[in-house]
Amino acid sequence: MKDDLIGTQTPKRRITDPAEALAALELALPGLTALRRPEPAELDWAVVEEGLGSGLPADVRHLAERYRSFAVGDFLLVALPEPGEEHHMLQGVRDTLEVLADAWWEPGLGLSLHPAPGGLLPWGESNESDKFMWTTTGDSPEDWVVTVASRSGGWWHYGGGMVQFLAEYCGGTLEPWALPPIDPEVTPC
Repeated sequence: MKDDLIGTQTPKRRITDPAEALAALELALPGLTALRRPEPAELDWAVVEEGLGSGLPADVRHLAERYRSFAVGDFLLVALPEPGEEHHMLQGVRDTLEVLADAWWEPGLGLSLHPAPGGLLPWGESNESDKFMWTTTGDSPEDWVVTVASRSGGWWHYGGGMVQFLAEYCGGTLEPWALPPIDPEVTPC
């Protein structure tokens, strides 16, 4: 299957403002606000960017500065860096890329893995091993789209950012192709 044959869901409007995207996520996950940091964290984004060879989208940076890693519905883990422990996030990305390359990769998809240009860069996974990634195409990280690799074999794109994807998936406004409906209960990790 080629990349142009993978399904794509496009939001009615792509949210480009990180604060607006986070507000949409907090609306979809009311319990999330109980986990909000008292003050935004000071993360060493230079370490993350150097380790990845790329910056990250503003919405995920905004989310990570306000929240620690969390799970939704005992299903989806959203892994975020912690101040002073940014290298742990990088190791998690490397580990997931190895798993993708070894056990998941379908060469006919027409997609590549990070750090290849436009490669898939993981940001989350489910307890059933579904993978949530960015497709790193475009002029900047703000252009990246979400790509989902379901354990059941479904691969698809979402034409918006990570935080908007989470808001729409958790809020039930996104068709969860090859994913189960999600319980909006939030737990810290």
